[in-house]
Amino acid sequence: MKFITEAPRFFFFTGKGGVGKTSISCATAIHFAEQGKKVLLVSTDPASNVSQVFEQKIGHIITPIIAVSGLSALEIDPQKAAQAYRDKIVNPVRGVLPDDIVQGIEEQLSGACTTEIAAFDEFTSLLTNEALIQDYDHIIFDTAPTGHTIRLLQLPGAWSGFLESSSGNGTGCLGPLAGLEKQRQQYQTAVNVLADTSRTRLVLVARAQTATLREVARTHEELFNIGLKRQYLVINGVLPAKEAANDELAQAVYHREQESLANIPGILQTLPSDTLPLKSFNLVGLNALRGLFNQEDGLQPNDPAEIPPVNAFPKLTLLIDELAQQRHGLVMLMGKGGVGKTTLAAALAIALAKRGFPVHLSTSDPAAHLAETLNGTLENLTVSAINPEQETERYRRQVLETRGKNLDADGRSLLEEDLRSPCTEEIAVFQAFSRIIREADKRFVIMDTAPTGHTLLLLDATGAYHREVVRLNTDKQSMPLTPLEQLQDPQQTRVILVTLAETTPVLEAANLQEDLRRAKIEPWAWIVNNSLTNAHTSSSLLSTRARRELPQIDAVVTRHANRMALVPLQKAEPIGMEKLSALAN
Repeated sequence: MKFITEAPRFFFFTGKGGVGKTSISCATAIHFAEQGKKVLLVSTDPASNVSQVFEQKIGHIITPIIAVSGLSALEIDPQKAAQAYRDKIVNPVRGVLPDDIVQGIEEQLSGACTTEIAAFDEFTSLLTNEALIQDYDHIIFDTAPTGHTIRLLQLPGAWSGFLESSSGNGTGCLGPLAGLEKQRQQYQTAVNVLADTSRTRLVLVARAQTATLREVARTHEELFNIGLKRQYLVINGVLPAKEAANDELAQAVYHREQESLANIPGILQTLPSDTLPLKSFNLVGLNALRGLFNQEDGLQPNDPAEIPPVNAFPKLTLLIDELAQQRHGLVMLMGKGGVGKTTLAAALAIALAKRGFPVHLSTSDPAAHLAETLNGTLENLTVSAINPEQETERYRRQVLETRGKNLDADGRSLLEEDLRSPCTEEIAVFQAFSRIIREADKRFVIMDTAPTGHTLLLLDATGAYHREVVRLNTDKQSMPLTPLEQLQDPQQTRVILVTLAETTPVLEAANLQEDLRRAKIEPWAWIVNNSLTNAHTSSSLLSTRARRELPQIDAVVTRHANRMALVPLQKAEPIGMEKLSALAN
């Protein structure tokens, strides 16, 4: 494997959600530990599942992996990091300042911006605090999906620049930014470490899919431009040629993947690269992780029970029939990145539009490709995307034209400085999200949400807004309906969790369901996507994977879902109106 030769101290694994970053980063950590190295594995993903992969509780403190000598792991929990960050700022003034002022500070610190700053604060300490990391030969970061990773890696430069430009001027983003000046040198050191190719290696992880490879090419360029020049590429889960010999589905998958690899973006062709074959087993547990880098399948698991008949599982069209009875409303598709939310959101939107309902299909996922997925237009269907850069610029103009209208030159300059803070984007994206979902009382709004971590941050912003409205509005009769209240109303909102019939995606969807329930949002249905169980295959590898799906499908049916649908893996990639309509039917 090229990406683990001549290894530097720091490794970062990044890429679109669902491509196997966690599995590869865990296997890499085991590889180095079994060579006698001291290794620390760190997850900076809000939807981390390292604990499930190692079948051991890890959490927010550095924890030795029991079965692997020399290996320790840490999951940076964004919520715990945010609480510690809030306590650091609020506790010194509690009892000193009036209660209403303390409450106002706590409200400022309750949003997603604080969560991200706090997680970043811990992230930089692992790059710069030699006393903390001096015992480790390698530190491996299992980073979040692409959008989060880029934002996280840009933050050192963004905060350094913001502190430099706003020094002495003050800022309105007081809560989240409190105390950052003290860490100026730490952030600059983090920037230097990230850009140093002798100390840091960035590994882009992808699948052999056209859209995923294009996304990785964009990630490569964005990270290259912020100083991460030396990058490696790993293409994971490629179907071996021998599996395509006598099976139509396997042939279709194989040829689709090979075509994508043959047309890989030019910028990626220049990178050192490795290819990992698709395995018949789930990548959970030490034996599975040790076999990941083998070109042969390695493990020969016992076959579970026979596959039930196709008609034993509900079809997607049954969910569409039930949605259509409402005639309007918000439908939000959520789940781990890479499970097919964009495709299924498009299929649902097309099916409802073809039944004559007005539909607005939108995405809050920075990595989504709605236009490419649809590849056409349809009567009754409106398509949009929340673009963070555009929404931030729109928000800046709005604030300058209102709050800044009557300010003098010094006041306007101060306001412009405030609007350059990294907090502004979160506010702008939240406003765009709120604007779109208000349409759901007149039409269907199908929202393709971002990967799980993004979604939770967005919902956190929604909750913070709700608390602020309640706090400031003393007239309860005239208080507007907040976005959180709309999400909590089962008559207005249907949340659909999308998963694959694999251990980690099902666990993450179940965890997301519990998070939603704590926010008093009850998921309406689950969709198990790209299933081999009802896809008719004679390939030995795909058949084994199909049988190994059954326990996960059973968990969805019996433990997690109020209602569900199973969508089979398609021979042709579901792109374009015709194929998406067929998927829905």
